[in-house]
Amino acid sequence: MALLLKPRHICDTEDFESDPKIVRFVVLKKREEQDHGPNEDLTSFEALMLPHLDAAHNLAKWLLRNEEDAKDVVQAAYLRAFKSFGGFHGSNGRAWLLTIVRNTSYTLLKKNRAVDLTTAFDEEIHASGDESASPSTILEHAEDAERVTKAMDELPAEFRDILVLRHQEGLSYKEIAEIAQLAPGTVMSRLARARAKLREYLVAEIGKEK
Repeated sequence: MALLLKPRHICDTEDFESDPKIVRFVVLKKREEQDHGPNEDLTSFEALMLPHLDAAHNLAKWLLRNEEDAKDVVQAAYLRAFKSFGGFHGSNGRAWLLTIVRNTSYTLLKKNRAVDLTTAFDEEIHASGDESASPSTILEHAEDAERVTKAMDELPAEFRDILVLRHQEGLSYKEIAEIAQLAPGTVMSRLARARAKLREYLVAEIGKEK
């Protein structure tokens, strides 16, 4: 898996942990309320979706930048996923679940009138998907977790999520396009722009310390 932020670079790994038991309890509670389907539905849902709990929490945490909000969004997303599970006939459960998590996170951001949802940029200028243009080398060797996290926090939400999906979760451009509901070319250009902005911030911060 290609990592944007290695484990030692994150503020505290505990911040990114979720408890499968909590999600399972909520799902079970919802099922009891609705009496929805046979036991096999719940078993199948847990087998396909619970393995992606960490990825769901990681994405929500980076988007919302708040642990409690992230936990609430993950639980809400799992409930929505369970409710819609009968209509899921695909093979990529992770992409399907992360789409719900992303949409739920953006709904909360918009409700809270977050000012960092998007940023304008020229798709033509930033259309390169060249990995060599990324700041991954800087990030992989950066020992200052606070600096890296602060750099991520400075980016608009649409840049944070695409970096997390690509570099932390290792998703393909096609998967990211599906989750973000964007054209593959737009995913590549937005990722290039996100990398450039992240690199600019890190270089500026490093320059201040010289």
